[in-house]
Amino acid sequence: MVDISAKTVSQRVATAGATIKMAPETLRMILDGEMPKGDVLAVSRIAGIQAAKRASELIPLCHPLSLTNVAIDFESHVDGELHVRASASVNGQTGVEMEALTAASVAALTVYDMCKAVQKDIAITDIRLLSKSGGKSGSWQAE
Repeated sequence: MVDISAKTVSQRVATAGATIKMAPETLRMILDGEMPKGDVLAVSRIAGIQAAKRASELIPLCHPLSLTNVAIDFESHVDGELHVRASASVNGQTGVEMEALTAASVAALTVYDMCKAVQKDIAITDIRLLSKSGGKSGSWQAE
């Protein structure tokens, strides 16, 4: 692990995203609460939050952090795309990019798991960091 003991404690925030591509009818079923496994967005939100809290257990050299906030939001599009947006924050000595990326990834995987009985060819794409702030390198925003 990288030694962060000399780094200054600061407010650090990161936001990551993922896109889930599916048939418009599958997305309609999610939004209307018609999936056999239950409320897809609620379960996926909780899964993403849990994943952010456990990022250091999944990623070998990731520091364990005391997160101050994790939020998962979804945005649906009529073409069958569901966008996941995961944000994580901490007052700490290292960033929360991995926590946000892990949250977005696991939330998207949970959507797939809860919908695979209805549609097998759902695609998860564009998992990426959208923004980060805090720390020595300051703020960054994806184009």
